[in-house]
Formats: sequence, structure tokens, C-alpha cells
Amino acid sequence: MNYGFFRVAAASLKLRVADPQYNKEEIKKAIDMALKEEVRLLVTPELSITGYTCADLFFTKTLQKAAEDALYDIIKYTEGKNIAVIVGAPYRSRDKLLNCAFTICNGEVLLITPKTNIANYSEFYEKRWFVSGDNADEFSDKYECNIDSKIELCEGVTVGIELCEDLWVPAPPSSRLAVDGADIIVNLSASDEYVSKADYRRALVSNQSARCICGYVYAGASVYESTTDLVFSGATLVAENGAIVAEGERFQRKNVITIADIDVEKLNTLRQKNMSFKNSSDSYCVSYALENESNDLKYRFTDPHPFVPADDEKRRERCKEIFAIQASGLAKRIEHVGSKGAVVGISGGLDSTLALLVCAQAMKMLGKDNSDILGITMPGFGTTDRTHDNAVKLMKTLGVSVEEINIKDSCIQHLKDIGHDESRKDITYENTQARERTQILFDMANKHGKLLVGTGDLSELAMGWCTYNGDHMSMYGVNASVPKTLVKYLVEYVANVSGEEISAVLYDILDTPVSPELLPPDENGEIAQKTEDNIGPYELHDFFLYHFVRFGCDKEKLSVLALKAFDGKYDEDTVNHWLEVFFKRFFISQFKRSCIPDSPKVGTVSLSPRGDWRMPSDASFNAFI
Repeated sequence: MNYGFFRVAAASLKLRVADPQYNKEEIKKAIDMALKEEVRLLVTPELSITGYTCADLFFTKTLQKAAEDALYDIIKYTEGKNIAVIVGAPYRSRDKLLNCAFTICNGEVLLITPKTNIANYSEFYEKRWFVSGDNADEFSDKYECNIDSKIELCEGVTVGIELCEDLWVPAPPSSRLAVDGADIIVNLSASDEYVSKADYRRALVSNQSARCICGYVYAGASVYESTTDLVFSGATLVAENGAIVAEGERFQRKNVITIADIDVEKLNTLRQKNMSFKNSSDSYCVSYALENESNDLKYRFTDPHPFVPADDEKRRERCKEIFAIQASGLAKRIEHVGSKGAVVGISGGLDSTLALLVCAQAMKMLGKDNSDILGITMPGFGTTDRTHDNAVKLMKTLGVSVEEINIKDSCIQHLKDIGHDESRKDITYENTQARERTQILFDMANKHGKLLVGTGDLSELAMGWCTYNGDHMSMYGVNASVPKTLVKYLVEYVANVSGEEISAVLYDILDTPVSPELLPPDENGEIAQKTEDNIGPYELHDFFLYHFVRFGCDKEKLSVLALKAFDGKYDEDTVNHWLEVFFKRFFISQFKRSCIPDSPKVGTVSLSPRGDWRMPSDASFNAFI
């Protein structure tokens, strides 16, 4: 089972310029190395059989014949091998010479792709030797194969081919190839090196893979091409939908094979949602039956926390931007409705802390004072001294208006009114408190002419871990598309840019277990009700949420990806248990998401019923578990 993955490799090779017999042996070595790692597609550099820097030697019959002999030898070498190999070589057709990519598999040439954009500026003067392949159908074909730029190597995997300069022009062939159905683009290149070019090249490859929603495999000429005024580095890159997923070390004096597992299934799912690809033409495509029955994900990095950048600097930048989006959205709503400020319930937990910090930033944007924020703490049956004290400290430190309303007596009275024994600590006991708090918040918002700001986050909405018409409701939900695994980093970001007094409170809140505090504390006065003991680790649920909503992964693939991502932290039984819990809770909780308040979208995954996620409230989960 391949789980929708396809293993590719970009090779930068040792070679001798104008020595095809030597070069073919290095290509064979690369094929063997790739086969050992179960690679299905191996891409070599531009003109890899002859070398790119042969100059006027390309005109000689000797080099042309040697290149042809080497190519036939490589073709024969692939017999019986389950791998497609793309090599570069000159191709003579009558009185014309083309720079071509040959796609070879199991002893035959499947496709010849001529270079269409011929570099002829600065250090490049390819038009001296080669003509463009724009009119490739006019050229003779001695290999009895198609002259094209696209091939379906196996079911669900279509490869488009371009050569070097093709990527650098304003309208790369890969753009058309992707719209026409190519999932993976390969580039056989011979790009020389100079200061800053590597960064620009990496950006080109990354950005093209993003625009085309594709995998992109780039194989560059090695240091052995270096001659006269030019030095080559052997750049090898694999990108997927805007991210560099594998990169080889440059300037190596040996064969470099850079391998990656590309998630073609994920790319196709993203394209299904993008009308530019859905309306693509059904153009002709060469087909072949390469076997791709299994993939162990050996060359696939799977991030356990896809919502949270691992790099500290990137994470800070991400948090800064999200915080600005949240505050800007809230400021606009407050300004639009003519509100005097904001009301927010403060529990001393992470979500309400983040909401309060967003409110403070929105007030700053609007030129208002933090006293225009009314923070209300509402101790109940499960409130601990730690969370209560932190809530009060935070509000006072930020300079917001503070109200404390104890809800115990109100809840006891309400339980009596509905004939519920208060010693029976069930869902009614818990939700009574959540709804009492929400009623107070709405009424106080009305009383003071202010906007009630919601605190619930994306993960809680996904799992239905919110009380319907309780914390589920507000006038604007600033955290509704922020996952639980990211909330703490947003609070940490603010702590790092704040004064010592505020930071001290925030860091203690960051150290507090996640809990709704709806059940009484334990005998030591500590939090007894811990959310993750009930519904499972949020890091797992956020992982499932990201890959299910964004890429449509099925249960089996989610399980495999999670085991790869967390690598020993959770065993297979644990992952599968919480995965089933995730699907059941996600499906039965849609009715709560169908009527959530407005909230700012901050990332690629959102559950707003008005935008990113439209789902029937009564859909069955049976097929998914």
C-alpha cells in the first residue's frame, strides 16, 4: 500500500565532459542506488550523458554517436527494473540538434521531451548548438516513441517534464503541464552558480510547486561541469506545494541522490478544491504501467505539529501575524457596531487569556483605553485558587475593568428549579455552569453597550468540546480558527514582548493544565478535570484535524502518518483509539459548528460554516471509522 505517495529522486552526477561512455556508468550507479531505496522515478541533470559544457563538440559526429551508444546502453540496463529514469542527451533530427530529456523504463524510451526555451544571454549561448523544441512534431523519431512533455507513469501519477531555462521564463511549460494534469514536474538543469543564485533557484522551485499544486523535482549539473569561467554546484531539490521537502548538499565531488516521498494523493485533493485545475483540458498523455504498490514513508518527514512552525523565528513571525489578524478583525467589528468596548469572560486558562490579549491589542488599534474592556471572572464549582488568582492578576495588570461574579448560588438554584440533584455531577451539572456564565456575559454586554468576545478555539469546535449555547456562543469569536496546539505559542509570544509583570502571570497560565473546571477540585485543591484525560491528546487531534480537513486523508492514512510523525510517542493502538474518538466527535458535533458566531480566519484550516467547511449536521461517521 502506497498511501498515495510516490518516491522520486534527483541526482547530481560525477561525469567527464564529452565522455558518454564514462557518464553512462555513473548513471547506472545512480540507478542502482535509487533502486536500492525503492525509488520509482530518477531524474538526472540536463545533458547528463554528454555533459552540458561540451560547446562546439556537440556538432561532432563522434560525440553524437557516442551519446547515442551510451543512451542505448542505459535503455538496455533498465530492462526488468521497476524504475523510470530521465536522462539528458543531444538529439539529432536531420539537420537540427535538440537538447532533450529521455524518459526510459524497462528497456524502452517512453518519451522524448525537447527543451523549448533556449538560454542565450550572459554566460549562456545555447542557440549556437540547439534549436527550440516548439515544433517537435516536425522532427524525426528514431526511437519509436512519443515526443511530448507529459507521461502517466502509473495510476494516479502523471509527470510533466521541462528543462532548465523552461522554469526561469515568464510562462514556464510546467504551468500548462500542471493545468493539464501533471502531478509531478521534473526539471533537468545545468544552472551555474554565483552568489545568491541558490536562494533564487530554491524560491523558483518552491513557488512553482505552490502555483502548480504539484511536486517538483530539480536535478542540477555537478561540479564536474565546471570549466573556464563557470562553476556548477550540483543543486538537487524536491518541492511539494510550496515547501522544499528534500535538498541535497551542493559542491559535492561524488554522486548525490536526493530522495523524497511525494504525496500525490494530497496534491490531487488540493486540486479538486481549486477550480483552475478542475476545469483543465483532457489533453493527450502517454501512459505506462510502472508498479507503485507500496511505500514505507522512509523519505517523508511528517510534522507532528502541522499548525506550529518548528523554527523559533518562523513561529514568532507566525504568531505575530495571527495576533494581528485576530486583533484587526475584532477592532473592525467593534468599530462597525459602534460598541463602547469589549466584554470577555476570564477563567485563568489559555483560551480566555488569549482572547483578553487580543482585546487589549484591538483597543490599542482603536485608540481606546484598556479600561474599555470589561473582564469578568465567574468562579464556579471547579474553579481553583490558581486559575482564579491568575485571572484577577492578569486583568489588573492589563488595566481592564474587573468584575467578579460567583455563579455557585445561581447554579444551585437553577439545578433546584429543574429538579436536578446537585450531588449528581453529570453533563447537566457541568453545562449549567457554562450556560450561566454565558448568560451573565451577554447581559453584561447589553448593560454596558459592549461587544461580547468569544474565547473558544478551533480544536474545541472540532471535538465539540463546548457547551451548546454556553461558551459556544458570543458576538465575535476571536479564537475560533486557532488550534489548541498554537494557542499557547500565541500567549507565549505576547509574554515575550510584554513587561515583566504581565509576563510572569502569562507564564504561570501557560503552565496550567487545560481544563474547563466544571467539576470540583481534588483533595489538594488542584484541577481534577483535565480535558485531555477525557477526549485525548490535543496534539493528536490537531494532527488529525489538519490532515483530514485540508487533505481529506482516510483513517488508515491518518494512522500511518501519525505513527510516523510521533515516532514512538504513541503506539498504534493508542493512535487508532483516539482517531476513532476524533471522527465520532467531529461528526456528531457539526450541529454546533453550523451556527457559530463570526470569527477571523487565520490559517488554511477553518471550520466556519460560511466559508471553509460545509458539512451536513447529520452525516454518518460509519464509513470513516
